[in-house]
Amino acid sequence: MNDRVFSFFNVTPGSPEWLDWKWQYRNRITNADALAEIISLSDNDKQDISLCLGGLRMAITPYFASLMDPEDPGCPIRMQAVPSINETRELPWEMKDPLREEYYSPVANIVHRYPDRALLLSTRQCGMYCRYCTRRRKVGEEDLAIGDEDKEKAIDYIAKTPQVRDVLVSGGDPLTLSDDALENILSRLRAIEHVEIIRIGTRIPAVMPMRITPSLLSMIRKYHPIWMNTHFNHPRELTAESLSACAAIADAGVPLGNQSVLLKGINDDADTMKELLLKLVKARIRPYYIYQCDLCVGIDHFRTTVETGIEIIKSLTGNISGLAIPKFVIDAPNGGGKIPVNRENIISFSDDEVALMNFEGAVFTYPQPNAGFGPQGVKG
Repeated sequence: MNDRVFSFFNVTPGSPEWLDWKWQYRNRITNADALAEIISLSDNDKQDISLCLGGLRMAITPYFASLMDPEDPGCPIRMQAVPSINETRELPWEMKDPLREEYYSPVANIVHRYPDRALLLSTRQCGMYCRYCTRRRKVGEEDLAIGDEDKEKAIDYIAKTPQVRDVLVSGGDPLTLSDDALENILSRLRAIEHVEIIRIGTRIPAVMPMRITPSLLSMIRKYHPIWMNTHFNHPRELTAESLSACAAIADAGVPLGNQSVLLKGINDDADTMKELLLKLVKARIRPYYIYQCDLCVGIDHFRTTVETGIEIIKSLTGNISGLAIPKFVIDAPNGGGKIPVNRENIISFSDDEVALMNFEGAVFTYPQPNAGFGPQGVKG
């Protein structure tokens, strides 16, 4: 842990303030001067960070900041949370909405891309704004849940769409909502007869594990079956605090899955990913997906080649339990949906691009990093 954090916030780990998730949320680090109290930053670093905040705000919980190496710019925790000047670089193939979520949004805050499931965007706030965020066009501008009118329209759409049997409550991060606000959503979804499964997508166990309180879990238990998808990218994130939070979730009868993003210089090697996956399984968290980084504006410096992900999965297969090996997927540009990267789905492969076929038989292209041109979208 980084002891400088605690002197800056004048609290100690384990104190009532530190363990209060609302204190953690209120005291998120949101500017370069505050961050410089925690990690080493030059004047140029501070200037670069300030320039980046016009694209996506910075917000880092004291807990997550305590995991950073204060002297190492290449610290995998720091790289996920601290803005880089690379975010100001916009490349021709990058898009504000690479997954075409707006196109598949029949009403505000609903994304209905797949036949039997829908995404409900419950809030625009997160415990921490990850620098590789795909939904940066929506989150981080203001720390607000969706309004009552928009919530009514979103839930009404689900109620009137009987093919939707599975709803993913995401955002932003739904666990930044109060227990009462989240319960209002869960209870109303559970009252819809054709909604069989409710899932919660959250990064909170990694960035603010003290949010996982007995009262939260007691409330969630009332609306089973509830599943939860966590988001751990690096083994250092699986601290005693995070593991305790996840154990409490599992003990509440909530199955846990994990979705990681393949990030250059953070987890793009087999040893790091192996350590992460084995720790997840030990913690009763099923590795679900590893995502190839999306083509969102300002995050190209996080992208690896597609071959990197393929080689990681190949090196793990047979060497660790199949239970610990997630699917490696590309969420195809221009709304193609999640496509597993395997022999059946790869149509062609080159140094410039990968062509993949999705579940509907349409072919989408994903440009390799530094290929020099953008995705062509649907080919057939």
